[in-house]
Amino acid sequence: MTFSDGTWLNPPPDTQIDAAQLTLTTGDRTDFWQDTHYGFRRDDGHFLGQSAPDTFDAQLHFEGDFTALYDQAGLMLRQDPQNWIKAGIEVSDGLIQASCVVTRAGRSDWSVQPLGPVAPGRFGIRVIRVGAAVMVHRPEGAGWVLMRLADFPAGPALIGPTACTPERVGLTVTFSDFSLTTPPSDPLHLSEA
Repeated sequence: MTFSDGTWLNPPPDTQIDAAQLTLTTGDRTDFWQDTHYGFRRDDGHFLGQSAPDTFDAQLHFEGDFTALYDQAGLMLRQDPQNWIKAGIEVSDGLIQASCVVTRAGRSDWSVQPLGPVAPGRFGIRVIRVGAAVMVHRPEGAGWVLMRLADFPAGPALIGPTACTPERVGLTVTFSDFSLTTPPSDPLHLSEA
């Protein structure tokens, strides 16, 4: 898979793209969220999607200077504004958090796992879809750790990099190593990075 195969939902104000890397700079106060707790609906984050089969293993690496509250980047799996998953990292409570938002039927939920202090860094994310089940993993050491097992509607969807800055403008993120392959035989328990 190459980044040039994707189509933008809400193109960012600045991008550089080639087969190996995508660098983007976020627009002002962009986000994806639907209703829960905050009471608002936002669907103006940046997402570069391409067709996703019902069964796949998507991996992505990315780096940036994540500093402000809710700065975020990672992978998105999306059917429409009411049904999507975004997974990666997000700044919250003064920490870089491994983050996953699952939105079904227009309601979002959010789960986080603290990774460490806020600092620039390189991160990875892995999203595996098998029919109506989606498994989200984050790297740890030489392997992958399960963050989330979620239900997701079967049928056509898009997969690709996403980035948002709900509280500011101008986060630059570089994405690389995007792959879309066949899932392993045991997609819940991964032993190798």
